[in-house]
Formats: sequence, structure tokens, C-alpha cells
Amino acid sequence: MKLTTRIFGEIEIDDDKIITFPKGIIGFPDMTKFALMHDKDKDSNTIRWLQSLDEPTFAMPVMDPLYVKPDFNPVVEEEVIKDLLPMNDDDMLVLVTVTVPQDLTKMTVNLKGPIIINSDSCTAAQVIIDDDDYPVKYPIYDYLQKQKELANKES
Repeated sequence: MKLTTRIFGEIEIDDDKIITFPKGIIGFPDMTKFALMHDKDKDSNTIRWLQSLDEPTFAMPVMDPLYVKPDFNPVVEEEVIKDLLPMNDDDMLVLVTVTVPQDLTKMTVNLKGPIIINSDSCTAAQVIIDDDDYPVKYPIYDYLQKQKELANKES
């Protein structure tokens, strides 16, 4: 599949790389087909992009929650992710959406609404965590700066 995106320009996505959200994503129920992209010039461990294939101008920054909150381990009811089952732990990819405002020091991730992807079946769901320990706006700027400083010291 070929499409022209706002962030990545013209891209081609292999059919086996298309991630399907049977129920869409929160706020965008009609968007069900996505591809996980990363900027090859940047560290792919931090921010990647969930690029909509239904709406090429729409892409969401996402990242591994464990990168900014190493103890992230919410309880997710099996009923909520039944469309993704069966799923082994090795096939599970968990991502959280990133909000990047003009003032980068106010950058946050949404720990309340993680995205769970079954990498074997390429199906996914965004779930809501019913736990006050996981806020919608979890600040990450200071943590990312510390990680960058540590990486610079090691090199």
C-alpha cells in the first residue's frame, strides 16, 4: 500500500505491517488501519509514530511506557483485549501516546490509555486503565533529559 503522509512523505507499507484496531482508537473510531513508523535518523527507542492509513495526514507520536516509567504494569481485564487474543507475552507490544506541546518542558505521555498490539496477529486496541496511579498527563521531559545525559556520559 502506498500513501503520502504529512510527516514521512510518500511511503509504502507492506500488507503484513498493517496494524488493525477493530474498534478504532479513542476519539477516532473510524480509523482502524495503522502502521508503526520511526524516524531512521533518530533513536527509535524513544518516540515512534502510529501512522493512520485511513487518514494519511494523521499520525500520533507513541513510545514504550517502560522507557519513562519502568514500573508501568497496569491490570488489563481480558475482556477488554479479547479481540487481540490469543497473545503470548512475547507478541505483546505496549505503547502510550505522547503529547508534544510548543513548550517541550510540558511534554507528557498518556499512561491512562495505553495501546496494546498483538504483533503476531497485527491487531491492536487502545484501553482505559482504571487506576489513579496512571495519569492521562504524565510529565516526561525531565526524565528524557536525564536519560540523554546518562547516554552522553557513557559515550
